Amino acid sequence: MPNVGARLLLVLVVLCGFLTVAGAPPATAATPSGSLWFDGGPLTVRGGRLVDGRGREVVLRGYNVSGETKLEENGGLPFASAADARTSATALRALGGGDAVRFPLSWAHAEPVRGQVDTAYLAAVTEQMSAFLDTGIRVYPDFHQDLYSRYLFGAGSWYTGDGAPKWAVDAGGYPKESCGICLFWGQNITQNAAVRQAQYDFWHNAHGVQDAFLDTAQATMAYLQGHLDEDEFAGVVGFDPYNEPYAGGYESGQTSRTWERDLLWPFYTRFRARMDAAGWRDKPAFVEPNLFWNANISTQRQEGGLLDAGTLGPGYVLNTHFYDQKAISGVLMWGKAADGQYAADFAAVRDRATAAGTAAVVSEFGHPLAGTVSDKAPTVLKAMYQGLDSRLPGARWWTDPAASGPVLSGSQWQWDLYSGRHHEPMNGNPGKVLVSGDGWNGEDLSAVRLDDTGTPVLRQDARLLDRLYPSATAGTALAFTYEDRSRDGSSTLTWNPVPASLPATARLVGPGQYGLLVWRSGGGAPTELHLPASFPTGATTVVSDLGTVCGPPAYTADTPVGVAPEPGGTGSRRLLLTAMDSGVPHFALVTNGATAPSADLLGAARAELAAWTAAHF
Repeated sequence: MPNVGARLLLVLVVLCGFLTVAGAPPATAATPSGSLWFDGGPLTVRGGRLVDGRGREVVLRGYNVSGETKLEENGGLPFASAADARTSATALRALGGGDAVRFPLSWAHAEPVRGQVDTAYLAAVTEQMSAFLDTGIRVYPDFHQDLYSRYLFGAGSWYTGDGAPKWAVDAGGYPKESCGICLFWGQNITQNAAVRQAQYDFWHNAHGVQDAFLDTAQATMAYLQGHLDEDEFAGVVGFDPYNEPYAGGYESGQTSRTWERDLLWPFYTRFRARMDAAGWRDKPAFVEPNLFWNANISTQRQEGGLLDAGTLGPGYVLNTHFYDQKAISGVLMWGKAADGQYAADFAAVRDRATAAGTAAVVSEFGHPLAGTVSDKAPTVLKAMYQGLDSRLPGARWWTDPAASGPVLSGSQWQWDLYSGRHHEPMNGNPGKVLVSGDGWNGEDLSAVRLDDTGTPVLRQDARLLDRLYPSATAGTALAFTYEDRSRDGSSTLTWNPVPASLPATARLVGPGQYGLLVWRSGGGAPTELHLPASFPTGATTVVSDLGTVCGPPAYTADTPVGVAPEPGGTGSRRLLLTAMDSGVPHFALVTNGATAPSADLLGAARAELAAWTAAHF
């Protein structure tokens, strides 16, 4: 979340004091509707990228679903029902343009009694997760926590937490919580003695709580593996072991870096072993460094990034969060975000993943949509998506595209169907029922809500959220940019206009949205880009060395540029680009700015882009 993140885990059945898996065998596999021959299958880490079974580089874009897991009103589940989960999944795909979700789970509800799993909770989690998987949306579960546990806080507390069960808190005998004068809930992480001691105890396995957590984690993963069908389980990308880890406190002579080396990384290797034992051997652990390793306030930043873990390899993905704490503070950043605002922050994520020999995902980012700093949200979020797309600001992209870097995966916080409609007695206090925003510690970040008819609608500009992006690249993505033309109030934000040196291309794009992908072909399956709803087929123009077309035809194996539905039957669409060669640079400009462009204009734009590509690649 803006100051940190959120939840924890899941579980199973007790046998000889250890959690084991039981239950019905998985159902018969059911491929999502609209799937094509190259769809589906598990993802792996190869060459520092996430790749599918066809060897295509995959980019995951979507949301966290949802912060409802942090609340008690629906028993620690993301949704009140499987029907709500299906509604949310369809809307996320059709309105939000997402192809993946981070799926928070609650340890407190999975193991409410030590060593005993609530299988009803696990069954409900599995059913709700299936709603997304069956819609063609990939999932990576997240054992979520914030401030360790809600059970550290009393009925009259100013704040609350989520994560660990009551028995884990009772075992520690922690002092009465107090944050002093704290304006933001995240200050509890470093200022609340009860929270700090509980975190410290977890990492030192006091009272065996870390052992219990790992037992629960293994049982949870085994349950999911046993109760999702084959295609559904293939859509589970990996597992996020622990949300936003922090030491709680350092011992004499210990630093944030040595804490990562001596306590955090050993925990991840133990978790990795539990994944292997639960049937998740081929799926990576999405491991997060010390929470403050990439804080953008210098006084908060702590050295880290799993620097001493060596080459992470295919068993791990570097998983991090990014929030602009300066913007959220209301005093450390005046004005709005601008072109390239977070280029350096997201470049640091790319560089750290490259050095670690693995892929990267920014599993949380966002900004408050209500309150005194909410006016910054349109520009802050645009700059964050820009940072995911490329390591360059728009002002430099056209002149130095080879430095664009890999396109990053990311999941925005958050997608909460119940935004503004909660009924959460805070810390069990019936006199303090929270209904507004996210229903948790005063936050309000959901990109979606239900209107008066119960229909999901976006709370942010659709141009910002439903984006063109390369969801699968056959070969290697060399450069990508997307100018979404999203709005800040009545102002259109254009940070990457087509330069005057490409006059035909600039004329073709006009005031419309556009994206440009350059990739080196790898043969096999097509390269695909998600087509936002603002790119209806009839208004979409593609200029590529593979072909130039207005209103691309339906995809066939013989069509170099074509359009097809995305899997899941949600009405979302994708552009498919088929190159039959290998090792050759290709380009594709996709825009909705053209209205019946002439053959001469299309030809001139193609010639310009071909020369530009040859000059830079």
